Formats: sequence, C-alpha cells, structure tokens
Amino acid sequence: MLPSTAPLFPVPRSLEVLAGPGPGPNAPVEVRQDPDLPEQGYSLVRDRDGTRIGYRDDAGLRYARQTLDQVRADPGLAGHAVRVRDWPDFPVRGFMLDVSRDRVPTRRTLRRYVELLAAARMNQLELYTEHTFAYADHSTVWAGASPLTADDMRWLDALCAAHGITLVANQNTLGHMERWLAHEPYRERAEKPEGFTIHGRLRRPSTLAPTPENAAFAVELVRELAATVRSRRVNIGADEPWELGKGRSADDAAERGLGQVYLDHLLRVATPLLEDGYEVLFWADVLADHPEVAEALPTAGLIPVVWQYDGPSHARAALDRATPPQHRQWAADGFDMEALAGGFRARAKSLTSAGRPFWVAPGTAAWNSIVGRLDNAVENLLDAAEIGREHGAGGYVVTSWGDHGHLEPPTVTYPGLLFGAAVSWCLDSNRDIDLAAALDRVVFDGPGIGAVLTAAGSVADLVDAPLLNGSVLFAGLFGTAPAVAPDAVAEAERVLSAAADALARARPAAADGDVAVRETAQAIALARFSAALIAAGGVDRLTPAAATELLHRLDALLVEQRVCWLLSARPGGLDDSIAKFAPLRSGLARQAAQ
Repeated sequence: MLPSTAPLFPVPRSLEVLAGPGPGPNAPVEVRQDPDLPEQGYSLVRDRDGTRIGYRDDAGLRYARQTLDQVRADPGLAGHAVRVRDWPDFPVRGFMLDVSRDRVPTRRTLRRYVELLAAARMNQLELYTEHTFAYADHSTVWAGASPLTADDMRWLDALCAAHGITLVANQNTLGHMERWLAHEPYRERAEKPEGFTIHGRLRRPSTLAPTPENAAFAVELVRELAATVRSRRVNIGADEPWELGKGRSADDAAERGLGQVYLDHLLRVATPLLEDGYEVLFWADVLADHPEVAEALPTAGLIPVVWQYDGPSHARAALDRATPPQHRQWAADGFDMEALAGGFRARAKSLTSAGRPFWVAPGTAAWNSIVGRLDNAVENLLDAAEIGREHGAGGYVVTSWGDHGHLEPPTVTYPGLLFGAAVSWCLDSNRDIDLAAALDRVVFDGPGIGAVLTAAGSVADLVDAPLLNGSVLFAGLFGTAPAVAPDAVAEAERVLSAAADALARARPAAADGDVAVRETAQAIALARFSAALIAAGGVDRLTPAAATELLHRLDALLVEQRVCWLLSARPGGLDDSIAKFAPLRSGLARQAAQ
C-alpha cells in the first residue's frame, strides 16, 4: 500500500509516489531556480540519486524545504521516491486578528501566531486596530487598554519578516470608532454625537462624520501606525458606518446619494496613502449595497476586500428560523439579509459586475461562539476559496474577530485558521483534510487537542438552532438564545463532556501546550455552563436552589477566565470583558434570593 499524503500540510496539488526507493542518508541535494514555475511555486524530486529542488522565488524555495522536511520526517514517505509540484491558488494568504475588542495579545502569543502562520504557508498578518495602538498624541483613547506600542510593532515586523510574512498596518478610518468618540476631545468628530439606534438598542456614536478634517485625522493615524512596519500595504477598514447619512451628512446624502458620500470619504483617506506609495485595502461591505461606488473606484492600488462570515447554507437556515420581529427589525435597520444566503458570490456581485479586482475575507467563526462554529467556518472558508479563485482574487484573508468581550482564547481560532490556510493554498487538494490530525501535527505537536477542538466546534450545529454571526451557546450567556430542543441540549452536553474528558488525556509537546490545554478546558467549561442554563429555560425559569448552584459555578468560572486571559493576553480590556457577564450574574443572584 502506498503511503498516505496526510503527513504533508498543506497537501500539495501534485504528489506522486514513484517506483523505487528514496535517497540514501548521504545522497546529494541539488537546488536550482526554475523561472517556468508559477510564483511561490516549487518542484521536489527524491529518488535513489538524491534530492532535486526547483523553485521560482525565495518563497518557493522556503516552501520546498518545508515540504522536504515533512517528507523526511514521515516514516511512510521517507523511504519512497516521490515527486511534488506545488504552488498557491492565492498569491496573498493572510490572517487578520482583532486586537481591539478587549483582548490584546502578549508578545508570546503573537510569536505563536507567527510561527503557526509560517507553518501553514500564510504570508500576511494584520492586527485589526481601533484604539489599541499607542498613538503618540492620543493617550486618552488607549490609556488602560495595554495597547501595542511602536516597539511592539517593530519587534513583530522583524519576526514576521524572518518567517516570510508581511505585517500590514490595519487601522479603521470611518466606522467602529466608538472607543475614540466616547472621549470628549473626539466626540465632535462623530456623525451623530448623540448616538444611534440599531437592532432596537441605543448605541454610542461609532462613525466619523465624512469631512475633510476627519479624513486628514484618519490618514495621520494610518501613517503613524504604518511607519512602524516595512510593508507598503495598509488596510484602512472603512466598514459598517452605521450612522453615515443619518447625522451631519444627512443633507449631503439626500442630495448626492449615500454611496457618493461614502466614496468621497474613502478617497480622501486612500488618495494620500496611494500617493505615499502604499497599496490600500478596505472592507467592501458598503459596495454591496451601492454598486455605483464599485464602478467609480480607481483601478490602481485600491483593493476592496469582500467579507462574509456565514456559509450560504448556514445563513439560509438562520434566516428561515428567524422570527417575524427579527425580520422586521432587520428591515427597519436597512439590512438586506437575503443577500447573506448568497455567500461570497452575492457579496461580490457589485465588483464582479463592474469587473473590479478584489480580495476575499472569510472568518474562523470563533467569535460569539465560546468554542467555535466549525461547521459554519468550513463552509464559509470553502465558499471564499471557490468564489475568490473563480474571479482571480489576489488575496484570501482569514479573519478572527472578538465581538462582545473576546471571550474565546486563541486555541478556538486555530481550526478555522488552519483550514483557511490549507484551502487558500490549494483548494482542490485540501478541502477534505483531516483537520483534527492536522491541528495535532502542525499546531500542538502531539495527539488530543485537535479532536477536542473539532468536536467542541461541532456543537453549534448540533443544537440545531442556527444563528447569524454567533452560536446558541454564546447567546445563552446573554439571555438571547432561541428555544432549543431538550434532546439537542443534552447531546451538546454529552459531546462537551466527552471533549473535556479527552482533553485531560491530551499530550501536546508544543512549548505552549499547557496553556492550550488550560484555555481550551476553560472554553469548554463556559460552554457547558451555557448549555445548563439553556436546558433550564434561562435565568427566569430557575428555582432559587438551581440559581444558587449556577451562581457559584459562574463565579468560579469567572475567576478561571481571568487567569486564562492573562496566559495569552495583556491585562487591559480584561475588566471590560468580564463586565459582559454582569447582567447574567445579577439575574442569577436575583433568582437565588427569591
């Protein structure tokens, strides 16, 4: 029987096991440049005469040596003659980590991510920044957040460069600026300083007014952050400007159209950066609703990044299960929810119709989940790879966000990150990889945690109550979970309990294996707590005795959550994250006292 290709990650697009033995221990290794290979491509032949490597560029040589190391390390492949030809589907294969929703990674955690990206052949890293970079003249905004400093960024940039990874400065410049606008010196920059209503709730102002002054302010921020890294590429965000056209720009939007108002601000920010010699990325969500903006975009240097975080069938199931009040609220907020069920094809339609190049950005589906939504992540990541490849997208960026306190530890992001890395390298050869085995081999260097993470990540689908951009288990902590069949909750608890037992037997040899085990155990414990709460029908259905028991259980979990947080993240933001549990704890205390 021929040896399996499973030990190779990512699985090469072409691997042949040839007749005859592999090279002996002292056989020569010949390396030569081959301009006929695609960019980042390589060829590898090992037979009785030795090893011959062909490579197109430095990246191709690095990936060839990586494959050679994997072949040599595998008992099944090492003794056979083999031939490999390989290159990536997407030139840029990136990872974007949210560092602005409370959880700012330590340097040790950042190093771990860089090592993982290198092992997975990803070549770009972005840290999504709103207020967590220590801007020289804006300490009011980042005080207490344990921000990344210029020294942190220079250190990380050097580390990335040593691993063949480009570190890209990422600073939002329009929406998601609430942490700035909450402070008096910046409030008057807001489109609606008094706040706005969305999803039926009043929220703090989050969008900059689209003025020349605010554009100049945003450019100044991007330039200061970008000066800490060597890359000539930046990401200016500009997504989800919820209040745009509803406050100070309302008259302008009514006269010229919201899309034109958005485009003007986008270009005021992007043009100076393009003139500086930067390639400028921005999120393309506004373009989906305003195709005329897509047609008016400059063609050189400005790259829309199409994001979508629910797989088409998962989005369809969630929309079909949504209640009439939810649908009415979406309509009132102006959201075209049906487009979500069309996946990346629908989200990119304005760009494909206009013939504009774009990148794709799926997600790990770790956020708003506690233990992940792995089935959704896999569908979403495959959808992005298929549509991106079909339209020649130049980049594929796996995103991992931190909504609502970033409760999830790094380990919960790893399954989606690794799968995204594999299918962005070569979709055809990696769509059916054994993800649990790949996690154990590539990330944890030992058996056990991979199966635990994939099992726990399946629970979101197991409860058969699909939600958009989150899981029922997460919603259960905040009193917003829909009704779930008792049998489904019981099955979820069974799977989570078995995962906890299996985790206790895991033996990762990775340097941070002990941290990975403890953080994963905490995530599973939080998920099991939520399952117990959902099984009881929510806080208001609890007896005083049951509420008392869950209150004590929650307090112990929050103590451990603090400890686990500090294993991989800085202290700034921890209190804000823990405060998200305050309504739940208050409700349990109220029920216990009755």
